[in-house]
Amino acid sequence: MVRIALVDDEESYLDTLEGFLIIYQKRQGCLFEITKYRDGDEIVRDFHCQFDLIFLDIQMNFLNGMSAAQEIRRLDSQVVLMFITNRTDYAIKGYEVDALDYVLKPISYFEFSKKLERALSRLDKKSELIMSVMVSAGLKRVYGDDILYIESEGHNLVFHTNQEVFKTRARISDYEEELFGYGFFRCNKGCLVNLKYVDGVDGGSAVLGSERIPISRSRKQEFMTALTGYISNMQGG
Repeated sequence: MVRIALVDDEESYLDTLEGFLIIYQKRQGCLFEITKYRDGDEIVRDFHCQFDLIFLDIQMNFLNGMSAAQEIRRLDSQVVLMFITNRTDYAIKGYEVDALDYVLKPISYFEFSKKLERALSRLDKKSELIMSVMVSAGLKRVYGDDILYIESEGHNLVFHTNQEVFKTRARISDYEEELFGYGFFRCNKGCLVNLKYVDGVDGGSAVLGSERIPISRSRKQEFMTALTGYISNMQGG
């Protein structure tokens, strides 16, 4: 199921987009969960990383789409954003918040369906594992495939991802259990590594790009077995 939010202060456009989505899912055999908001402020107040795709009107009375997108992006770096606008110069600003594309008003089903296909294609490339991690600003959605490694720092965990580094108050054992079976291995007492990003082993350390993460002696044999197995699976062996 794809969770989609529609945000527009014009009821007629909300109804039109919802209708297009219903037609698309019937024709393509998709399943959508659709939520409608009548202003950018509504979705920002309700937002807790619960959507996969958001269609945002840029020009709205109370909180415009660009401002709403900036607030959403602060919490969720992965949700796909698509702007709805009647001016291409506004659409260009969408790149500031990593918007995938824009739909021009008046909206036709043909154009909308093509944009929707592009958005769904991006979603298909995401990892199946999605976690909601509590941070100081609220909940942050994290795709398991984007995590390089997680390390303990006092009573906090530090997530190192492809996009950013952030902290949450948790125990590493909690995430070791959640990430079990997704190619992660605890190479020492305080570090959980995504084997996908391990380039090799140099002495007593796992090599992840320019970083070296120590492998404890007690875990080295298990780590090498896990890494070899992971590589073999990726190669179809």
